[in-house]
Amino acid sequence: MNESFGGSPSLLLGTYTPRLDDKGRLILPAKFRGQLASGLVMTRGQERCLFLLPMDEFRRMYDQIRQAPVTSKQARDYLRVFLSGASDEIPDKQGRISIPAALRTYAGLDRDVAVIGAGTRVEIWDAGAWEAYLADQEAEYAATAEEVLPALRF
Repeated sequence: MNESFGGSPSLLLGTYTPRLDDKGRLILPAKFRGQLASGLVMTRGQERCLFLLPMDEFRRMYDQIRQAPVTSKQARDYLRVFLSGASDEIPDKQGRISIPAALRTYAGLDRDVAVIGAGTRVEIWDAGAWEAYLADQEAEYAATAEEVLPALRF
């Protein structure tokens, strides 16, 4: 695993536009392969994208979610949706992963996709959906910078 930021795993960054093959497989961008080579969990993300989580990040998230009380309907619902579509994968020697049909349907993936690094996870979007999302968010990005990062000066 690549190391940076004081010994913690390096951040997953950037946007890539690979294509799914006819079998629903994706070749992971080379920059992400080292962190995902030993295994990952693919699951539903928010806004109809897919999350690819390195195994240690998946375990960290799962541990946080399962600490919520079982009496919380919101926590039960979230855990069910998060885990029911999850698929553990190990990339092949070419860095390919298979995206299950149910997850391709959920995210509206056909051929052209956007694969983005989102810090501790990778997100897979339909290319058109990503472009539309990004266009919608660009104006908000500037407007919310002060709210999200109040102490950060550019």
